[in-house]
Amino acid sequence: CVTKSRHRSLTLANSNSNHSHSRTRERHKSPRNKDGRGSEKSVTIQPPTGEPLLGNDSARTDEVQDDNWGETTTAITGTSEHSISQEDIARISKDMEDSVGLDCKRYLGLTVASFLGLLVFLTPIAFILLPPILWRDELEPCGTICEGLFISVAFKLLILLIGTWALFFRKRRADMPRVFVFRALLLVLIFLFVVSYWLFYGVRILDSRDRNYQGIVQYAVSLVDALLFIHYLAIVLLELRQLQPMFTLQVVRSTDGESRFYSLGHLSIQRAALVVLENYYKDFTIYNPNLLTASKFRAAKHMAGLKVYNVDGPSNNATGQSRAMIAAAARRRDSSHNELYYEEAEHERRVKKRKARLVVAVEEAFIHIQRLQVEEQQKAPGEVMDPREAAQAIFPSMARALQKYLRTTRQQHYHSMESILQHLAFCITNGMTPKAFLERYLIAGPTLQYDKDRWLSTQWRLVSDEAVTNGLRDGIVFVLKCLDFSLVVNVKKIPFIILSEEFIDPKSHKFVLRLQSETSV
Repeated sequence: CVTKSRHRSLTLANSNSNHSHSRTRERHKSPRNKDGRGSEKSVTIQPPTGEPLLGNDSARTDEVQDDNWGETTTAITGTSEHSISQEDIARISKDMEDSVGLDCKRYLGLTVASFLGLLVFLTPIAFILLPPILWRDELEPCGTICEGLFISVAFKLLILLIGTWALFFRKRRADMPRVFVFRALLLVLIFLFVVSYWLFYGVRILDSRDRNYQGIVQYAVSLVDALLFIHYLAIVLLELRQLQPMFTLQVVRSTDGESRFYSLGHLSIQRAALVVLENYYKDFTIYNPNLLTASKFRAAKHMAGLKVYNVDGPSNNATGQSRAMIAAAARRRDSSHNELYYEEAEHERRVKKRKARLVVAVEEAFIHIQRLQVEEQQKAPGEVMDPREAAQAIFPSMARALQKYLRTTRQQHYHSMESILQHLAFCITNGMTPKAFLERYLIAGPTLQYDKDRWLSTQWRLVSDEAVTNGLRDGIVFVLKCLDFSLVVNVKKIPFIILSEEFIDPKSHKFVLRLQSETSV
């Protein structure tokens, strides 16, 4: 009885010590910034409504999944477990509040741009129509010259309208955290330009009631010509300036270290971040957090096998216990690599086994499809099955093997039964081979390959030490964060290349072969 009592007291003492140490650690962590960088500026990129981006996983779990799940089933159910923490709820509410402000900013900018564009196109027409309306009898006759100027103004305004529609009235790809500097400067320039023309028109023409109608029409033509030159300036600043590559961006995913390189021109940090995100969806493989749970489970298993006993009685020496556990884990580190080796070898063996079974099952199913096609040619037109019915007919024969393979490779939460049936029907319709059907499941593809409801996140946060409206330069590092991982972007300037020409005389390639007349024979 004494031994059991002492053992219980030791356990309680260790538990209290661990709890006090955890509270102390949380208290020390609380004043720090959530991102761990005190001098960073954090802004948000909001995607367009209805286009979710990448983020939280709907089937997050740290437990090892049972490969024998669904032994008696013949179809994939597509069900999953959803979990969310209080911190995630707070972050979602904050994202909703930010999205309301971004929507207001987007509609305000669209309203201002539309009003300014309407003012620009109506101003030359008003310059021409106001004099005949206000003092028609006092105007001097213009004749054929004014009619030719009318045709010139009409066609120039049509060209300007088409160019403005092609350059400015395009669907927005994302909501930027800050305004586009060059676009704002162009809007201000156009506004000042039109206001200055109206002031001159009001003082020199409306007040004095100028009778030279030909000069008034030429004044309107000069306004249209100047607007065409401003449109050319907008093309140079918004489109042509960024075409020549000047920087190389290295993008690294923080969870698994996958990286890509991109070449960009003179862009601001926020526009470069948008280009990185657009390329991320087609170049990077989809983020799968379940692939990272194996190492966490292995570490937790090693630490769970360690026990620390306090034989001196109850105390709060949690630091000593932590050091003892770390030392014990270090002593066991010499044998952990063997366990890792055999675990990975066993996992690869199971994956190859599941893959072989899946390939055989799919090939047999497609052979059955060929038999059905031969039979359908002999049937009446009304009795022929469509690709959807054919997919549903052969799917149960491969469902079990496909389900077990997806669970072994931890991809089951990315493929629902409905998406697999749609892909199978698509392959049947286009006459694809079994290998083409299996390509999506054997090799992890980019994010765009999967359904939008599997992309998981709704917002990205841009973290940068400098203002996001500044241009790219050598050595800048900024981070794009979502709920589960982040993209670290490192900017390097493309080096200046010196290429010289070297002339080689064609005569230097000629040589003379001299043969001796004497031989050994």
